[in-house]
Amino acid sequence: MSVSADAMDAQRRVQEEMGEVINEIDKSHLRRIQRQMHECAAKCCANEVASLEDTHGCIEKCSASVHVAQNYVQKEVGGFQERLQRCVLDCQDKSRDKLSTNASESEMLGLKNEFEHCAIRCVDDNLKLLPTLLKRMKASLDKASQ
Repeated sequence: MSVSADAMDAQRRVQEEMGEVINEIDKSHLRRIQRQMHECAAKCCANEVASLEDTHGCIEKCSASVHVAQNYVQKEVGGFQERLQRCVLDCQDKSRDKLSTNASESEMLGLKNEFEHCAIRCVDDNLKLLPTLLKRMKASLDKASQ
């Protein structure tokens, strides 16, 4: 497998493993919160004496916990992605620092390979953090729903 194929595989692994984490959080927490929101909103709509404004306010209040939970998950996922991106950018900077103005094609290829290996290390190191991220998100969402 060439380095480029390895880099593409690393990108695929990030997408797959992040997808698994998001799926797990959705199934274990977000769906329950969404179900509670819909049940609450249905009760708002069942109140036939409430005004239109009161009903809309009630529904809005019901959806607050979903918005908070979704924003929290997006913030955590975004933080993970930013951390990975910073690592890859650091690899890029290190490769650029080694680049001479009249670098040969073989030197360029060597630096490209070095960059890709560094970026793959970033992926490997950051993917190891996903179980901790998942635990932290679950704990935070558990605490918020109490």
